[in-house]
Amino acid sequence: MKKNIKICPVDYSIDLLSKKWTLPIIYALVQKSPKRFKELEREIVGISPTILSTRLKELEHNYLVTRVVFPTIPPTVEYGLTKHANGLKSVINELENFGLYHQKIKK
Repeated sequence: MKKNIKICPVDYSIDLLSKKWTLPIIYALVQKSPKRFKELEREIVGISPTILSTRLKELEHNYLVTRVVFPTIPPTVEYGLTKHANGLKSVINELENFGLYHQKIKK
């Protein structure tokens, strides 16, 4: 891709967040942050540990999630939203409201 091509910011955001399980992970961290890996795994129904680990690494790489390792045996790892990702809280809350409303009208 050429460096001087402008990318639509909406397309960029959708590309960043559209991988399967990305939004449920961010939603879980918006509800309470930080969380341990196992907490996320239990909360996000249907996600495998491998996919959760992969998505968390991608989110960390994209500056949306922080990963803190504590020097315990076995190591304790906590994941949280970055300051940069806090801007997603209002978006996630609006998606939640829309989902709740839409579920009600579909009944």
